[in-house]
Amino acid sequence: MSTTKHRAASRSYSEQLQELADRYFAEAGQETATAKEIAAWALSHGHWEPPADLVLRKCREDFADAMREQYIKDDDGKPVRAKHVARYTRGDVQQHLWADIQTAPRSFMERAFNQRREQIVGDCRQLDRDVEYYNCKHADELPIQMVFDFTDDVEEGKFSGDYRPPQPR
Repeated sequence: MSTTKHRAASRSYSEQLQELADRYFAEAGQETATAKEIAAWALSHGHWEPPADLVLRKCREDFADAMREQYIKDDDGKPVRAKHVARYTRGDVQQHLWADIQTAPRSFMERAFNQRREQIVGDCRQLDRDVEYYNCKHADELPIQMVFDFTDDVEEGKFSGDYRPPQPR
């Protein structure tokens, strides 16, 4: 059997892993742990087995990571991400298509850029909820402040040499 050994139809795979992580913390009596420690515990206690398509998924993820990290230089020598991804739904199937920024059609790049912006907004919304929750639970301390106006950060990045992604080959 792949995935977790005690798979319940009503729980997603992610929920099963979350429950196993909770169980690890309860059984180990630790407040912190690495994902590697939790995985080793799950494997050694027979709580997890690799899915049949693990090798294909790992290869796909490795390609996606590599494409995400590929940069070229613009005419001014600044790094630009070479490969971009856009999510499409064809029938009932969701696909993530990749394209090179130098050859992709405009419609693809518009979709890719808009979806990437949506991801950033989603991350900011979740961070805001997380900070608000933490501040409420620690009301006796000074609240942690977050600023979500990135205008100055983006402008500074146009002139700063601090951000150095991997260099193009």
